Amino acid sequence: MVKTARPTAPAAKLDRLAAEAAGCEACDLYRNATQTVFGEGRANARIMLVGEQPGDQEDKVGEPFVGPAGRILDRALGDIGLSRADVYLTNAVKHFKWTAKGKRRIHQRPSAREVAACNRWLSEELATVDPAVVVVLGATAGQALFGSRFRVGAARGQNLDFEGRTAVATIHPSAVLRAQEPAEREAQFAGLVADLRRAAELVEAKEDR
Repeated sequence: MVKTARPTAPAAKLDRLAAEAAGCEACDLYRNATQTVFGEGRANARIMLVGEQPGDQEDKVGEPFVGPAGRILDRALGDIGLSRADVYLTNAVKHFKWTAKGKRRIHQRPSAREVAACNRWLSEELATVDPAVVVVLGATAGQALFGSRFRVGAARGQNLDFEGRTAVATIHPSAVLRAQEPAEREAQFAGLVADLRRAAELVEAKEDR
């Protein structure tokens, strides 16, 4: 089990950043989004999980990882004895990018410029929470931190270094949902759980030093 007791990071600063980000117009995504979706969770979390961007439900509710992919992530965290109350959840991009298909809003991948426009907020979250381990969920999150050459497949299984912090790469939980066959979904989910477990073990190793 990951130890969580340590001096409290300034939750008030995260609240202030969230309030500032609510008015962000650094790129055009705010025009079609319902609202900014800032990160949430334990202000002094030892594990910080970074995804791509909010989805349709997150955009409407205003909270990260509350849609189908969030439920997959909750299950995976539960399998290693954690919950979202133990971690800090955020996205590289804080607004939902979408295109209309009938009455549905279909996710579109954010551009490099849109990711860069949100870098200020992600950098502030990292500095404020100061996690021991950062879990990168998918390619966009990885590229936001490590640059355009980042590839999840090549990075998985490695202990990556991001500005003096250990980082672990894994798939975005939405990849489990996209799997066509039950066996493929099970394999994708098992891999996600294994990567999250390794992140938790890295935190434990740091705490035991």
